[in-house]
Amino acid sequence: MSGGDIAGLIAAGFFAILVAILAVPVLKLGKVFDEIRVTISTISAGTTPLIDEVTNTVSTTNAQLAKVDGISNNVSDATANISALSSLVAATVGSPLIKVAAFSYGVRSAFAGGRGTGRRANRSR
Repeated sequence: MSGGDIAGLIAAGFFAILVAILAVPVLKLGKVFDEIRVTISTISAGTTPLIDEVTNTVSTTNAQLAKVDGISNNVSDATANISALSSLVAATVGSPLIKVAAFSYGVRSAFAGGRGTGRRANRSR
């Protein structure tokens, strides 16, 4: 064996040692990637039902909001109807009540005229 062959064997040995030393971190990195893959699978398996549940909740909420919107529209219509009814009652009953009150005041004044309890009597005092 010549000196070049021995140098080649020594270089090959150092290269083999270097590959063995670098193989350890590569194997550990492979284990880390396996753990990351398992973690992502677990998160994905847990997230999918949550997304489905949130979608269901949002759909149910939208349906309930549609019902509340209908109820508020009905309440608004009922309020408008009650307002119109109260205006009608005030116009229908209010005028005759004022006339009855004026008539009764006139009758009282006429009967009380001799006693001096009318308005004219009160002003002259």
